[in-house]
Amino acid sequence: MTDEEAIRDVLARYNLYGDRGRFDELLELFADEATLVTDEATYVGKAAIRQLLLKSAGADSLPERIRHFTSTVVIDLTARDRASVRAYFQVLTGDGLDHWGTYRDVLVRMGDRWVFSRREVRVDGMVPDGWAARRLGRHDAP
Repeated sequence: MTDEEAIRDVLARYNLYGDRGRFDELLELFADEATLVTDEATYVGKAAIRQLLLKSAGADSLPERIRHFTSTVVIDLTARDRASVRAYFQVLTGDGLDHWGTYRDVLVRMGDRWVFSRREVRVDGMVPDGWAARRLGRHDAP
């Protein structure tokens, strides 16, 4: 498998594991001291990232059906063991399109696998009164 294929696999597993609530497996895609940046806050380390995941799936709970789709993946290998990745995402629920945005990532090679060192998730838009708008308290979303 090429480095680019291995990196695309990490991105796909992130979405699959998140959609299925498989957070332990999702966390294994991150370096121990990784940083996850969202529109609301920055989380450093697996323990902090785990708390964000549990909060996201907590009181409001995930929709019965949720699917993240990633496209326009651009991978730049900046060193033998480091890559910069940019991609778009869309999220569908049982009600249709819910929200969309961009991922900006830095992945590093740890042994024989790639992991996130930094993941930045930016929501560009969302459906008013959709799952993301309710969760983020943004009922006036464009």
